[in-house]
Amino acid sequence: MDELCLSVGDKRLSIEWEDNESVDALKDLVGYGMNINMSMYGGFEQVGSIGTSLPRNDSQTTTSPGDIVLYSGNQIVIFYGSNSWAYTRLGKITGLDEKELEDTFGNGDVTISLSVGAQTASEAAKPLRTD
Repeated sequence: MDELCLSVGDKRLSIEWEDNESVDALKDLVGYGMNINMSMYGGFEQVGSIGTSLPRNDSQTTTSPGDIVLYSGNQIVIFYGSNSWAYTRLGKITGLDEKELEDTFGNGDVTISLSVGAQTASEAAKPLRTD
């Protein structure tokens, strides 16, 4: 299956995705593009509804900056700080240090784009050509 991509604006982030049924279900849900409006919460994370429930395997976890988790089966959470709670791990942002993560996610609400195989959020948002 093609790679699941995550972008903020036109910046594609490098992600190490977990190998679990939650990530597989997210790939199926996302298809060629899905935007998720994220909201800052608690001064250490961005949270956004995915609009449906995914399979989950929650375990007590202490997150670190860059972690991407599933909360309550229907919300994606991206951490730029840390927290302890029961989550299902989805992945980890790589290639950004803590300051870059805070700059990206800690300065107001953001919209993320998820896609399978697309290079950037703007490419993911373009309709498929049928000709």
